Amino acid sequence: MRTLLAGAFLVFAAAPVAAADLPLFDAHLHYSHDAWESVPPAEAISILRKAGVRRALVSSSNDDGNQKLYAEAPDLIVPSLRPYRSRGDIGIWARDDAIIGYLEQRLARYRYAAIGEFHLYGADADLPVPRRVVQLARQHKLFLHAHSDRDAIERLFKQDPGARILWAHSGFDRPDDVRELLRKHKNLWCDLAFRTDHVSGGKATPEWRALFIEFSDRFLLGTDTYVPERWHYVSGHASLARGWLADLPPDAAQQIAWRNGDALFGGMLEPVKE
Repeated sequence: MRTLLAGAFLVFAAAPVAAADLPLFDAHLHYSHDAWESVPPAEAISILRKAGVRRALVSSSNDDGNQKLYAEAPDLIVPSLRPYRSRGDIGIWARDDAIIGYLEQRLARYRYAAIGEFHLYGADADLPVPRRVVQLARQHKLFLHAHSDRDAIERLFKQDPGARILWAHSGFDRPDDVRELLRKHKNLWCDLAFRTDHVSGGKATPEWRALFIEFSDRFLLGTDTYVPERWHYVSGHASLARGWLADLPPDAAQQIAWRNGDALFGGMLEPVKE
């Protein structure tokens, strides 16, 4: 699979790609129970392909949605294991010991590229359940996809300085704060899901543009289909992203559009020989 995917992406890398034609890696999608009921797997995959999404990091509550989507298109879907058996776990998972058994069972049965997206703030990152999640990520060589404040990100790195963290929504932080953390932690990447402050008039704002150029290898796009209706925003979001990426230097635009995602996640799910 890695050879085929690498070959496909080399085609795109062989020559400059117009922004309107940029393939995309979407690093923040969800396909939870209500989504697969209203947007069947085949339809969801069709939406992604029509939007020019070549690969996507997907999680779901519960994980069955993820597996349905992956079975439909293993060439496209990169599964991430969310520690939520249902959306009701969002606010309680960090204090629920049963979550660990759930994660361990899924990790023994399926293959993933990350654990998350999970919501975790401040000192809660040091609770026993999140600590065990960090250990599981290290054990299985997985990314952590953290919807967290800066404090929690720092605590996760303190637990495992070698952790690889994808910071959901770039923490909803200001560009100067994001820059500071990126300079401090070489294994921190940021997705831009559900942000609007980085774009004005169809272009990246001056502050964000400078940050995107300085750290063009550390940002990824994301749509965040946190409710089923958001699946119908995928195409429009892709068009908007290509619009502001067109204002960046071509190499930076391609890195953020798809190269970073492919470099980080593209080779993590090699087929397992039965």
